[in-house]
Amino acid sequence: MTNDMAKRCSHEGVVAGAKAAAVATIATAIPTVASARMLPWARTYLNHTAQALIISTVAGAAYFIVADKTILATARRNSFEKSSVSDMEE
Repeated sequence: MTNDMAKRCSHEGVVAGAKAAAVATIATAIPTVASARMLPWARTYLNHTAQALIISTVAGAAYFIVADKTILATARRNSFEKSSVSDMEE
C-alpha cells in the first residue's frame, strides 16, 4: 500500500510540474523572443541558443520546484490521513 501511495504522489508531482513547465515556457518565450527582435542590445547579444537557454532554464526550474512542492504536499496530506485512520483503529 505504501508503494501505491508513493507512485501516486510522484505521479501528481510529475503532472503538476509538467503543467507549470508549459506555462513557464510560454510566459518566458514571448518576452524573450519579442525583446530579441525589438531591443538593440538583445538583438546583438541574444542569439537563438541564448534564447533557448533562457526559456529552457525557466521551464526546468518551474518543473522541479512545482513537482517537489506537490510531492511533499501530497505526502504530507497522505501522512495525516493515515495517522487519523490509525487513531480511529485504536
